Amino acid sequence: MNEKPNATLSGTVEMIIKSFVPRKPEKAQIAVEGADHQYNKMRIENTLTDKNGEEVRLKPGAKVKVTVRSTAAAQPPPGEMKEG
Repeated sequence: MNEKPNATLSGTVEMIIKSFVPRKPEKAQIAVEGADHQYNKMRIENTLTDKNGEEVRLKPGAKVKVTVRSTAAAQPPPGEMKEG
């Protein structure tokens, strides 16, 4: 089975950034715990839906879980590839 690699990290919404363009959604800036310094902040569109399909928005201080998934199937680390 070739599962796609993923990682889930905790984060906190630091701020909400309003768009300068009225028809573009605002963004939520999230501080990701455990990420390297240059990658510990990410911004996503603040247009989400809950499990009931209702529109929701993140607020500053909210605790979140961030899951990152690869689009490719998992590959063995370099040096562990088997020829055959």
